[in-house]
Amino acid sequence: MILEEVTKDLIVENRMVWRKVGNKVVRAVRCTSGRRKGRVVSKPQQCSAPINMKKRLVLKKTKSKMGARMARKAQRTKRMNPASRRVRSLNIRRR
Repeated sequence: MILEEVTKDLIVENRMVWRKVGNKVVRAVRCTSGRRKGRVVSKPQQCSAPINMKKRLVLKKTKSKMGARMARKAQRTKRMNPASRRVRSLNIRRR
């Protein structure tokens, strides 16, 4: 039995968005459920993939040391980089 047969609601586990890889704009998926809810990934299968705890702990440590610097750099990139600006406008249009 499929869950959609019981609920009669459309179940969507992800939605299409645009993201920047290098200086290119590529299609990606935003997870709406699973362990990576809210995260943008390249394939829908990644939404329910197991978490790599070593990478998660390393990023947590790095953010505690460099969090403010990382945030400032990210905000500057999002304002200045033409690809980032294109991604922002494309995703606003999809909403």
